[in-house]
Amino acid sequence: MSDLPFWFERAQSTPSERGQVTVAGANINYATWGDIGQPGVVLIHGSNAHLEWWRFTAPFLADRFRVVALDLSGNGDSDWRTRYSGELFAEEVWAVCEAAQLGPKPYVVGHSFGGYAALETGHHYSADLGGIVFMDFTVAPPENFIEWGMRVEREGVQPGRKLRVYDDKNTALGRFRFIPEQPGVHPAVLRHIAEYGLKAVAGGWTWKFDPGLFDYLEMGADQQTKFANLKCQSALMLGEMSEDEGAYFADNMLTITAGYLPTITIPGTYHHMMFDDPMAVAMSLKFLLLQWHKQAHQAQYDSGLKQTLTGT
Repeated sequence: MSDLPFWFERAQSTPSERGQVTVAGANINYATWGDIGQPGVVLIHGSNAHLEWWRFTAPFLADRFRVVALDLSGNGDSDWRTRYSGELFAEEVWAVCEAAQLGPKPYVVGHSFGGYAALETGHHYSADLGGIVFMDFTVAPPENFIEWGMRVEREGVQPGRKLRVYDDKNTALGRFRFIPEQPGVHPAVLRHIAEYGLKAVAGGWTWKFDPGLFDYLEMGADQQTKFANLKCQSALMLGEMSEDEGAYFADNMLTITAGYLPTITIPGTYHHMMFDDPMAVAMSLKFLLLQWHKQAHQAQYDSGLKQTLTGT
C-alpha cells in the first residue's frame, strides 16, 4: 500500500494541458484543468515559484471550474524580462485567462507575491473579473508599507546576478527550501516542487527563477488604495501558523472593509498552505467561488426555482 496521501496520487493522475501565450515579448507558460465553458479560475504562484505550486489544488476545483495556473515571467518555464512591473504581470494574467478560454468574469486566486499580481490584475481589469482571493497576502496602510522591490536602488545590489550552479541534480534538490521555511510538508511534495523549479545548464543544475526580478520592480505604497478601488468581489485566505511578513495586515483589511471582508483561516497551516492541507484549501476556495458565481447569476437561480414551483 502506498504511503502517499490520496490527494497526491489523485492530483498526479488528473490530466492537465500545457499552453503558452506571448505577452510584451515574453512567452508565458501555463497549464489548464477542467472543461471549457465552466466558470474560470486563474491561480497565481508566489515569488521564486511556479505553476506546479497548484498541482495539488487545481484538480480538486476542476470538476466545477475551468482552471489555469501560470508561470509568471521570471519564473518556471516562462521567459525572463529585463525589467518587471505590476502592469506587466496583470497583462500576463489576463492574457492567460483569455488564452485558456476561462470565459467571462473569471476568478483570480493569488498566493503570497501572487497576491500582489492578483491585486495588480484587479487594478487594471477588476471590472472584468468575478472576484479575487488573496492567499496570505495582505495590504498595509501606507504608513506601514515596506517595499520589497527596487532592490538596486534600496539595497545597492548589482543587477544581472547569477544563480548558483550545483554539480548534480540531487545536490540541487537537497538545497530546496521554502521561504519562510515550514515543517511537515510531505517529502514527495517537496521533491515534485523542487524538480519542476530546476533546469540543466552548463556545469550542472540551477533554479529557473530570475534573481533580478525585484531589482527594479516597484510594488508601491498605494496597494491599500488599489484594493479599496476594486470593482469585483474580494476575500482573504490565511494560514493559521504563517510567519510570512506579507500576511501581517489582515486586521487592516478587515478594518477598512468594516469587518465584512470574507476571511478564511485554514487551521494548522503555514504560509504555503496548499501543501499543508490541500483539501481544506481547495474545498474552501470551491465553496467561496461557487457562492460568488451563484450571486452573479441570482436571477437565473431564482428563475429555476420558480419554474420548479410552477411546473412550467
